[in-house]
Amino acid sequence: METTPTGSPAAAPLLQVDGVTLAFGGVRALGGVGFAVQSGSITAVIGPNGAGKTSLFNTISGFYRPSAGSIRFRGQDITRVPAPQRARLGLGRSFQNIALFRGMTVLDNIKLGRHAHLQTNVLDALLYLGRARREEAQLRADIEERIIDFLEIDHIRHAPVSALPYGLQKRVEMARALAMQPQILMLDEPVAGMNREETEDMARFILDVRAEWGVTVLMVEHDMGMVMDLSDHVVVLNFGQVIAQGAPAEVQADPEVNRAYLGSGDVGDLRRRFQATAGVP
Repeated sequence: METTPTGSPAAAPLLQVDGVTLAFGGVRALGGVGFAVQSGSITAVIGPNGAGKTSLFNTISGFYRPSAGSIRFRGQDITRVPAPQRARLGLGRSFQNIALFRGMTVLDNIKLGRHAHLQTNVLDALLYLGRARREEAQLRADIEERIIDFLEIDHIRHAPVSALPYGLQKRVEMARALAMQPQILMLDEPVAGMNREETEDMARFILDVRAEWGVTVLMVEHDMGMVMDLSDHVVVLNFGQVIAQGAPAEVQADPEVNRAYLGSGDVGDLRRRFQATAGVP
């Protein structure tokens, strides 16, 4: 049994990824990836472009099914569980490319995040009967009094998403993920394309959602300053494999991580890595 430095039993991880392998045709996107996410932590997945980060996120959230390995959430094997059911269990996520409904308002986009938890049947919804009315009232109260206020977007709640600048659209997407009532909030490049002020705001929201709401955060991010400042644990991918993981300072000092980002200068070494990833002998 794993123990803490004090000798007491370590808490079981909220999310456990073991030996996950994913391939598209002859190209291996992930090869035996394994790591754990502890409850209440901020865990970052980093790596060069094409390292397999978004493929990993898509596998954890259920959009891709791995050819080998397992994913356990709160001790339950969810490797074969469909994506909508994973959302109901407590996995909420945003996307690298904004996936909002541009013709809808901010409020309506956020409300869609709660869809997986609604109990109203089709007849209740069509006739807007008691249960539908109660759920709608509860939903609006939670979104308007908690999420919109928390993310400081009250002034744009009725604006169409298409009229918003990029930074605010990213904030709305985070709001929709929070409306899913996640236990793990999965953020795929939450500050990509943002200016410094927008990045600082998003970093503050990520810290606050962990501190005030008790939500565990798993994020993919390229902004190394933000990763090192916010994260408790960092997982480094390269060519679909974990090459390092640990505390931010440990990962930052790892020679293999530096080679992954800066390169060794050996073209033969790079060619061998690509061949190994593609399964070429």
